[in-house]
Amino acid sequence: MKPEKTTYEKMVSGDWYNAGVDSQNTGLMWETQRLQNKYNALDPDDAEGRDKLLRQLCGSVGEGCLVLSPFYCDYGKQIHFGNHVFLNKCCQILDEAEVRFGNHVFVGPMVGFHTAIHPIDAAERRKGIERAEPIVIGNDVWIGAQACILAGVHIGDGSVIGAGSVVTKDIPAGVVAAGNPCRVIRKIDGQNAE
Repeated sequence: MKPEKTTYEKMVSGDWYNAGVDSQNTGLMWETQRLQNKYNALDPDDAEGRDKLLRQLCGSVGEGCLVLSPFYCDYGKQIHFGNHVFLNKCCQILDEAEVRFGNHVFVGPMVGFHTAIHPIDAAERRKGIERAEPIVIGNDVWIGAQACILAGVHIGDGSVIGAGSVVTKDIPAGVVAAGNPCRVIRKIDGQNAE
């Protein structure tokens, strides 16, 4: 007989779980908060210290990544940065599921990545259950300020997400997309036209 999954195992596999009743999950979250607070308190000139703490905080960090403070996340270990990823100030990654960034990704200020999904039914929500779906950001993606990227979304290589967009569904490669809900506006033809 297989042993029952831990709350953390349920969380990372996309099953319904109740994070609030598990001391292991809350302990992991508080440890992440401590590391995050240290990261956010570092002097901006301390590039070596910032890189070291970011690598402790996240699951993987490629070369040449820059994450400006303040930066917020839930668990950290579910976050994976490719090479040359830039996150501007006040980005928030709620990483109950994996959040993967490709190479050369540019993220504007106050962008949120939210992997958690809560029940629509109020009685179910009162039980504290939730589940999570991963987010994948392709290579060479630019996400404008204050965009909101929701659970399960994949953004294709080279796409641009307009500021303030709420991305609820996958966005294909090589497009400009914007709005609430976010939708494709046009294909990118390789020109630097505005």
